[in-house]
Amino acid sequence: MTTSHPRPQGGRRGLHDNHPLVPYLFLLPHAVFFVVFLVYPIVFGVYISVHRWDPLSDTQPYVGAEFYLNLFRDTPQRDFFWRTLVNTLLFTVISVPLLVATALGLAQLLFRPIAFRTVFRSIFFMPGILSVSVMGILWKWMFENQSGLVNNVLGQLGQPTIPFLTTDGWAWVPITVGTVWWTIGFNMTLYLAAMGNIPTSVYEAAELDGASGAQKFRFITFPLLQPTTLFVVVTTVLASLQLFGQTQVITGGGPARGTQSVIMYITEEAFSNNQFSSATAMSFVFGLLMLVFTALQFRTMARDIRGGDKG
Repeated sequence: MTTSHPRPQGGRRGLHDNHPLVPYLFLLPHAVFFVVFLVYPIVFGVYISVHRWDPLSDTQPYVGAEFYLNLFRDTPQRDFFWRTLVNTLLFTVISVPLLVATALGLAQLLFRPIAFRTVFRSIFFMPGILSVSVMGILWKWMFENQSGLVNNVLGQLGQPTIPFLTTDGWAWVPITVGTVWWTIGFNMTLYLAAMGNIPTSVYEAAELDGASGAQKFRFITFPLLQPTTLFVVVTTVLASLQLFGQTQVITGGGPARGTQSVIMYITEEAFSNNQFSSATAMSFVFGLLMLVFTALQFRTMARDIRGGDKG
């Protein structure tokens, strides 16, 4: 006795799950977005950087690497670009250790079973949901030269006020402190999640051997958190190098470009000076420096982690 298999209604035919084209159909939407929003802007950016590009002109003269070479010649673009790059690196060097070490310390404190632990975690995480404009306005108000909260407190204590927003050096204080307050909750949450994956049996064995709290952190917690630390450091460095909104709102890049970041200057070159080709060349140079710096940092930290695992 033979059985007949039902035929598809209407004779419609489709791709089976094991058809070789099925995976590519699933990848197609992402590939379209990747080409439209990443590949095409990069290719068009390269075109702009090697032409004297003017959106209102019918001709776009080819100039080759002129705008790239201007960053290494005696030009205003060179002076401002490298000065603002130094400002950005200074902010990165100051903010990244604070964002990593403070986040790790808070996670260590809030991982313990203390009262209102969830409330404290929420308090430290909530600033991260604010926009950069709200955060900037808040910290600008706190550090205003005359009426700011910080200077009012200093006056009440009989101390001289400090013109934070208009003094070179001091202007970095509200930017750095505000950034740490604004973004520390994300790093803290990453560390808390990683700590939750450490087996409690490891700590119990250490306690039986008489290890103190500091020794458990040094020899157990911190080594096992190294992959998370690598991720936190790399992402925090990248975010710090992209400094823009904080300085734009709090100080406007002043005083005398003392807090102007490299992205702020690139934006100024493009939309205030209408030098789109020059700004695009700066963007590629800065992006390449970020890529090289991050790759070296990732390679160094990853090598240290592998060395620790072997040990």
